[in-house]
Order: sequence, then structure tokens, then C-alpha cells
Amino acid sequence: MPSMLDAVVVGAGPNGLTAAVELARRGFSVALFEAKGTVGGGARTEELTLPGFRHDPCAAAHPLGINSPAFRALPLDRYGLEWLHPTLPMAHPFPDGTAAVLSRSPAETAASFGPRDAGTYRRLVQPFLPQWDTLARDFMSLPLTALPRDPVTLARFGLAGLPPSTWLLRRFRDEKAKALFAGLVAHVMAPLGGFATSTVGLVFALAAHARGWPVARGGSQAISDALAAYLKDLGGSIHTDYEVKRLDDLPPARAYVFDTSPTALARIAGLGDLYGRYRYGPGVFKIDYALDGPVPWTAPEARVAGTVQIGASSEEIGTALRAASREGRAPDAPFLITVQPGVADPTRAPEGKQVFWAYGHVPNGWTGDLTDAIERQLERFAPGFRDRVLARATAGPPELATRNANYIGGDIATGAVSGLQILLRPKLSLSPYTTPHPAVFICSSATPPGPGVHGMSGHNAAKAVWRRLRQT
Repeated sequence: MPSMLDAVVVGAGPNGLTAAVELARRGFSVALFEAKGTVGGGARTEELTLPGFRHDPCAAAHPLGINSPAFRALPLDRYGLEWLHPTLPMAHPFPDGTAAVLSRSPAETAASFGPRDAGTYRRLVQPFLPQWDTLARDFMSLPLTALPRDPVTLARFGLAGLPPSTWLLRRFRDEKAKALFAGLVAHVMAPLGGFATSTVGLVFALAAHARGWPVARGGSQAISDALAAYLKDLGGSIHTDYEVKRLDDLPPARAYVFDTSPTALARIAGLGDLYGRYRYGPGVFKIDYALDGPVPWTAPEARVAGTVQIGASSEEIGTALRAASREGRAPDAPFLITVQPGVADPTRAPEGKQVFWAYGHVPNGWTGDLTDAIERQLERFAPGFRDRVLARATAGPPELATRNANYIGGDIATGAVSGLQILLRPKLSLSPYTTPHPAVFICSSATPPGPGVHGMSGHNAAKAVWRRLRQT
């Protein structure tokens, strides 16, 4: 290791790995330090239940990963990353056995909403689809780390996305479209009436039509492993089982880049109460299952979808979100996000078996057990589900925070995605990746464009770092 590194990165989640890769690609000397024994952060794969069952403890389906401008610019396929697509990216079943779907095809998606809303949906998404790649780059580079390539489309998207999702839902007449869109917004645990939440639903829908919601062959760890292997080939070094408590624990460097929560960065870098007003959002209660066969969904569409949203109506979904985020209680009928990787990737479990995960929203730091409520919800849409369970691994907010220090109080978004904080993360600033310390930067999901396995926070932060390094 050189006596003075150009950059040290703390935290080997997707953003930390991406930041390290971007810096190494530009010829800077880089070392990455991770407290856990393996790289990955929110993109790991482990045998949580039984031997041979490979679970993703956090992210499992990756609409933002396959659409990420950062990942698409890197040769990750050469390092083992392979995207596998289920027949349907996502399904949203209803208690009567029908379902709305988010398909690769906008027309198929629109048809699943019924004749009264099909045209409304097509008019909503069609203007943006031809420019999706440019729009994704411009949107995920906000605040402007690069000049927009298509400012007109970006502005039109802003006009459509800045209102609360409750406004967008009013454009639809029937419950199928309303429930599916409410569920899309709930992926970032934002109350439906929050500022700019329409953006969330639109981004997820457009991402599905552009490239789908795939899983990574073998598990989400494949994303992290590919980034790590590329970093090493570029000359970067990775040090695991290395907990950082203060800057003095790290080797001398011209820049320190933190893929951590703002709270941890301020503590380690001695920045006091810099992020004292930063808010953390609801937690989640997650269950990983080893199943003796596929989930017995009543709706046929759910049986071939990689992701399945569970909420009987937009009202039920909104009630569940309010309970967890505003009322300080676990919902009686939790909205569930579930992923069944085995419909696309048979390597995840022994032949004939399945891995499956589900999570519901709970208050930050909640210490209860949501298992019964989650399984009651699943039984509404997949009668006999409990009979398929071979083993389960549960994790509430305390366990999730232990697994990943960024998930404070079980908040897997590393900060509330509500109010102005949906856009202005981690604080009001035109340069969210910098700090008052000229050599300290932040690149985690607490910075724009926010949560998800896409590496764009790391990519954007790396730009701020190399600009600073060129000046010194």
C-alpha cells in the first residue's frame, strides 16, 4: 500500500464499491475497508435457513440495478454478473384471484388494469419510454453532477413526478391500477401523500418496461463480487473484517469516502451534529423462507412473477404505511413486498424447492414480531402457504441494524424518503456528497438518488472526489 493513498472508501456496499471502482478507473490509488467479513452491504447472499437455500438478506430483484447508468458502463458481465428475468417483472394479486401486472410490455400492463384505465396508463408512461436511457441518467445524476442531456424530458418528468402519488392515483378509476401504483411507491416506504412520491411509481414502472426487474444469477452477492473483482483488477485493495471507529484507524489518504449512514460518518470523522436533523424512516420486518415448492398463489400471474406486491387495495396499503411511519405501530394488515427468485434462477435452492422472502413495514426500532400478521396476509393470496414452509429466518429492525450498520432502526433506505428529504439528502446542499471537512465525502443511499442497488450514489460521489483531487 502506498504511503499516501488518493482515496480510502469506508463501507463495501454497492455504492462504496462503485465509488472505489470509478476512482480506480481514473488512475487513483484506492483502498476499501469493510467491517463485515464479506463485501456486499445490501447486496449479499447467504444460507440463512437450510443448507443449499441461497437467500438475499436484503435486495433481491434489481430494476434499478439493470437500468443503472453506472453499472451499465462497467464490464460486470466479465466478472460473473448475469441478469435473469422472470416471465413477469411484478404481479399484484387481489383476494378474488385476479391480478394487475407490471410487464415488460406497456400494453400488457395496461390491459391488466382493465379498459377504463388502460388508456390512462399508456398516456402516462409512453412519453418517457423512447428517452428512458437519457432520462434515467439525468434523473439519477440529480443534483446536477453532469449537465442534463435532455433537459426538456427531465422537466416534463419532474412535472409528472413531483406531486404526491395520491394525485397520480386519482387519474385512475379502478382499484387494480391504484393498488399497483400505491405498492410501487411503498417500495421506498414513503407515505402515499408525500411530496414527489409519484416519481417513485413512475421510475419503477418505466424501469420494468425498459429492461425488467431481474435477479442476479446465484444471488445479489454476484453484483458485489463483480464490482470487487473489477476493483482488484484495477489495482484497488479490499480489507474486510476492519471496523472503522475514527479517521485515525485508516491509512493516510487525500480523500475519505463513506458508504455509511450520515450518523456514522459524523461520529467517525468528528463532525459533531452536522446531520442532527437527518431523519430515519420506518423499519421493516423481514422473513426469509425455505419452501417445499412454489408459493401457491391463487392468481396465475403471481406464480411467474419475480416480485409480488401484497395489498388488497390502495386504501389498505396507505393505512399500513401510515401506521408504520406516522402512528408508531405495526399495521394489522401489513403491505408486503415479496420476491421469489427461483422463478428465474433455479440455482437458489435444491431441485423442486424454493427460496422466498417477504417484508412489511414497522415503526423505526420496533421490537415486536410480525410473523403471524405477514403469514396471515400471505394466506389471503396463497392459501396453504404455511404448509410449504420448511424453515424461516426472521429479522426485525434490531436484527437488520446488526446485520448492516446503515439500517438504523431497521430503515433499509438509510433515511426517511419523505418530505423534502426525498430529494435533499442528507441535508440541504448543492453538493450533497461533500462535507465541511475538505477530505471527507459521503456516498451511501443517504445521498441522491437514494435507496436501491444501483451504485449511482457512489458514482456521483466519485465525481465530487476526483474534482477535489484534481484541485489539490
